Amino acid sequence: VDRMCASGLMAIGEAAKAIMTGELDVAIGGGVESLSLTQTKHKNSYRARSEAVMEVAPAAYIPMIETAEIVAERYGISRAAQDEYALQSQQRTAAAQQAGLFTEEIVPLAASKLLFDKEGKPAGHEQVTADRDECNRPSTTLEGLQGLAPVWKDGEWVKQGQHITAGNASQFSDGAAACLLMSREQAERRGLKPLGVYRGIAVAGCKPEEMGIGPVYAIPRLLQRFNLKVEDIGLWEINEAFASQVLYCRDHLGIPNDRLNVNGGAISIGHPFGMSGARMVGHALLEGRRRGVRYVVVSMCIGGGMGAAGLFELD
Repeated sequence: VDRMCASGLMAIGEAAKAIMTGELDVAIGGGVESLSLTQTKHKNSYRARSEAVMEVAPAAYIPMIETAEIVAERYGISRAAQDEYALQSQQRTAAAQQAGLFTEEIVPLAASKLLFDKEGKPAGHEQVTADRDECNRPSTTLEGLQGLAPVWKDGEWVKQGQHITAGNASQFSDGAAACLLMSREQAERRGLKPLGVYRGIAVAGCKPEEMGIGPVYAIPRLLQRFNLKVEDIGLWEINEAFASQVLYCRDHLGIPNDRLNVNGGAISIGHPFGMSGARMVGHALLEGRRRGVRYVVVSMCIGGGMGAAGLFELD
């Protein structure tokens, strides 16, 4: 299953549908990404673009960071608002880690860490246990975020970026996540109490150059199908690809800030593309249970011009 940033969510949806149609009794839906091992220098760049696609959609292959600059400019999302949101994400994740809110969803893994000296040469190994996400920066300050320079320049659509920095964008990360799915009958037979119930997924398209606002098209389609309104959803997880697009989605849809990404998101936790959707589903269900809500929605933008959203009901 590959739908870029929605891949983990789509894998869960495909697993659920296979169970609902009787093809499977039990399934695992999830995703994995190891960006640290991506050999970008050696990829087949000549196959990266299709001329046929470019004729129909000239912006189809626009870099994601460039789309975030476009969203900020097109919809008036200020640099100050983006930095303030990024700070909130870091603070919420720091508080959640301090309170142990991620412990229940993380399986500790023993690993061998490769060490390097000051010259960048291998200097041995260290045995470590990975039991927490490493991307959070608890000491982040607003002043520090404001002091970071915009990264983007010399683009086809945006010549000089004004907004997107290393502080208000998601972090490249490695990660894996999985969710176990089965029918209610199987769960009862095995003596298991489900965290929640898969209700459905919606996917919608948008302009490639503003792919970050994909959720504002997918979420209404999802809610309409189940006769729900924004205020019926007790908890929201919208992937923080960039602060600019999350802010637009939040404000356009009227999502309360105290129900959105309550323990931070990709800006502070990291964004392994194939994994994020599955992580967000598991976290939304666990946090939803703690808060006693009925419905949670997980949504994200998708490179190329799409949005996806999934609805889950707490059991």
